[in-house]
Amino acid sequence: MNGADRLCDVLLENGIDVCFANPGTSEMHFVAALDRKPRMRCVLGLFEGVVTAAADGYARMADKPAATLLHLGPGLANGLANLHNARRARTPIVNVVGDHATYHLKYDAPLTSDIESLARPMSQWVGRASNSSDIRAKAEEAYVAALSHPGISTLILPADAAWGEVAPEKLTPAEVPDRPAIDPDTLEKAVVALRSGRKTAVFLGGRAVRADALEVAGRIAAGTDATLFSERPARSERGAGRVAVRPVPYNIDLAVEALKEFEVAICIGGRTPVGFFAYPDKPGFLLPEGCEVIELAGVEHDLHGVLDALASELGPDHLAAPTRGQYTAPELPAPTGELTPDAISVAVARLLPEGAIICDESITSSGRFPELAPTMAPHDHLPITGGAIGIGIPLSVGAAVGAPGRKIVTLQADGSGMYTLQGLWTQARENLDVLTIVFSNRGYSILKGEMRNVGVNTFGQNARRMLDIDDPTLDWCSLARGMGVEAGRAETAEAFTRLLEAGLSRQGPFLIEAVI
Repeated sequence: MNGADRLCDVLLENGIDVCFANPGTSEMHFVAALDRKPRMRCVLGLFEGVVTAAADGYARMADKPAATLLHLGPGLANGLANLHNARRARTPIVNVVGDHATYHLKYDAPLTSDIESLARPMSQWVGRASNSSDIRAKAEEAYVAALSHPGISTLILPADAAWGEVAPEKLTPAEVPDRPAIDPDTLEKAVVALRSGRKTAVFLGGRAVRADALEVAGRIAAGTDATLFSERPARSERGAGRVAVRPVPYNIDLAVEALKEFEVAICIGGRTPVGFFAYPDKPGFLLPEGCEVIELAGVEHDLHGVLDALASELGPDHLAAPTRGQYTAPELPAPTGELTPDAISVAVARLLPEGAIICDESITSSGRFPELAPTMAPHDHLPITGGAIGIGIPLSVGAAVGAPGRKIVTLQADGSGMYTLQGLWTQARENLDVLTIVFSNRGYSILKGEMRNVGVNTFGQNARRMLDIDDPTLDWCSLARGMGVEAGRAETAEAFTRLLEAGLSRQGPFLIEAVI
């Protein structure tokens, strides 16, 4: 038995049985060890950004971490953008990053780099195995850190630690600390605020936007006239029969308008809303001046338990039956004529199957989805959390692996889709049940809006060449077929609905290029 075998065994003993990988030479002993462990499912990504986003999507749905396998510092660096999104989602991931043998580092070989410095900005825990006998302790530490923070752990595995021999040893699961308790004084402040009659917003995140926790939050909101908000939670359970939560608008002016009346903000797994960017003469902090902020609980807490405690302290006089979404989307008229984001959102809302998972990187093409979500069949929603584009296609890979048997519908902007197009190949290789809808507007539309936000309304040749992607025009059907995914193109609402019905009725990956 060598160190790589020991690492695999520790991961499996702690329930990590999926590894999303893009290995290189330094990781070959770990690859060989994985080959000896049939319980470990290994999923290859053709680019590290696919690997890290897939690990994010997996953990959001499976509620446990996956491992990644990345090649040295450059391989880790290729995956950092989607690790940024995972960090913002507070997703538990255990990265395994290979490194040169310890005695080889002194030669400063071409791929030598400072892996620790690359890992730290996106990781809540970074550690290095010094030798093979050190691997169990470091791997268990990485696992515990990923769950207890929660967040990303990065374990650096030198090649000689991987191939070095270790003695047989009985393994037991690592002990994860209990979730922290909330501060009773802060709980009392929240109770007083909710009873006071002041206009109160409750910002929910983490597991507070799962259906069971939302039931409690909905009773609190109905009994106190509070308003429930969320801002890009990692996974929310939405749809008919569930308590609806208002999203904080991305647009800075709309966000300020939506929040201007509130006197108190209570954060339960969510954070106080801030602007995505700074703009001239516009606020960065979105709550009105003088609004009291009560930070009751973070995602590391038992958020369902926190809501139960809050409801108990409020008492029955300040609780009421929650308002739930009604299943009315199928009653909408089928869209006809021009294919627009609104038409696409209506078509999907009408036909979405119960239990579907929406991986959402629609960016500017979301259409009426936020409005229609409470009226659709019950579903899970996984958005882009950190703003680093290129997450949608590979996020759906991980979601499909983490929740087998459920239909995945990916809402994918075309410009950001090109960042991690390789994820389609993984969908095909693993025969994942993913329907990808590409909003083909042939431009970085979000950047055009941002130009206008800073006062530029006329685009010259240089600006257009940096914001448009229509010369040459991307052929998404050919790109998908080249990756092994069947595809069709729609230019009208009627054609889109036909392709949508076909894609939802079949198993396996399918892509619709929606020309809007």
